[in-house]
Amino acid sequence: MKIIIAGGGEVGFHLAKLLSYESLDITLIDTDKDRLNYAESHLDIRAVRGNAMSLKLMQDAEVATSDLFIAVTAEEATNITISALAKQLGSKRTIARISNFELIKAQGLISFQSIGVDELISPEELAAEEIQQLLDQSAFSNSYEFEGGALTLIGTRLEDDVPFVGNTVKEAASIFSDVHFMPVAVQRKGKQTTIIPRGDTVFEVGDTVFFITSKEGVEEIYKLTGKTKTSIKNIMILGGGRIGYNTARELCEKKFNVSLIEKNKEKAFEISELLPNALIIHGDGRNTELLDEENLSSMDAFISVTENSETNIMSCLMANSKKVKKTIALVENMDYFQLSHSIGIDTLINKKLLTANTIFRYVRKGDVVDMKTLNNLNVEILEFVVNPNSKVANYKIRNIDFPRTAIIGGVIKEGQGLTALGDYKIIPGDRIVVCCLPRSIKRIERLFL
Repeated sequence: MKIIIAGGGEVGFHLAKLLSYESLDITLIDTDKDRLNYAESHLDIRAVRGNAMSLKLMQDAEVATSDLFIAVTAEEATNITISALAKQLGSKRTIARISNFELIKAQGLISFQSIGVDELISPEELAAEEIQQLLDQSAFSNSYEFEGGALTLIGTRLEDDVPFVGNTVKEAASIFSDVHFMPVAVQRKGKQTTIIPRGDTVFEVGDTVFFITSKEGVEEIYKLTGKTKTSIKNIMILGGGRIGYNTARELCEKKFNVSLIEKNKEKAFEISELLPNALIIHGDGRNTELLDEENLSSMDAFISVTENSETNIMSCLMANSKKVKKTIALVENMDYFQLSHSIGIDTLINKKLLTANTIFRYVRKGDVVDMKTLNNLNVEILEFVVNPNSKVANYKIRNIDFPRTAIIGGVIKEGQGLTALGDYKIIPGDRIVVCCLPRSIKRIERLFL
């Protein structure tokens, strides 16, 4: 597969890095010589220096024969324009990064496909959406919905009072035979390896376990893991950038009580005019006295989304010390994910990872309609549509030659989520949610071609 990325900034470089691991033909275009030299010396890619608005450069980069063209420069107008040019030149699919949320919302009114842009992606919007989902399942460290909640991915840490700790998966299934969820990934406490659970896998204290569940199973997981479904009403947001503003706007529309702290005076006044139902505070969120004055301890959730990762982490630690129920920090450094639970932060989010998740589904073979990469876990969750010619079609799960490093977490059938066991017969039209380690992805893809 031939992929061309225009824009070698943080998002572009991160995408090139991840995609290069897939042994794909990657070309990175940028005007900055140092960026390209660094990328070329660290990644197995081709670097082309120049302005992607140049038709000659686009031709030299062989855009005409590309399978995917991704425009992630700093200018959204440039991204839309060069994506349209790439499509006209012959690229099979084009994706443009934008920052204007209005364009995302207007896709029902405006056909960007008609001008050659197949997909619009906003890292900031993806981050805001991730925050919304995390607040919906506030007791859990990770959550993600497939098909509007027909199936939900939930991640939680097991404490010593969880009733199935010490049992194998098979034993737990027999004890709690009426549950509607399936464990799909386990990370042991203090270890970086990820386990795809089988029947003989033992649940241990401190495990971070990810479940795929139907709507009925969410309440069951709350009950069995001892988590409390807390009501989130009062929310404080630190940072009035695109993510902070749009998160606040969405929460205000849902009638949450929102306080937003922004240190830039002009921006704070601007946001106060746009969001009359939110309390906008001009000040430095790193100031503990300010946080105390604004009743941080009375908040149900604290979300720190400034441009500084360290500020976000430290402010969330402050919120945690005040017994705030849910803390979410935006970070740029992926290494911080390994520290999140050990230092007391509920959830970390990363724009680059969220953007890569969205784009990766166009790289995967088979009819992939959704994809999720778990924070700090070396696994992928993929949602496949079963076609009549798929190798899994019309077979029971137990009769499919499925690798042990992958597991079917659930099935969405006619909009309804199911936890499918071995006797479930997969039929064309089913949407299958699969969790797998990287080494088994190609084998899984062949099953759904």
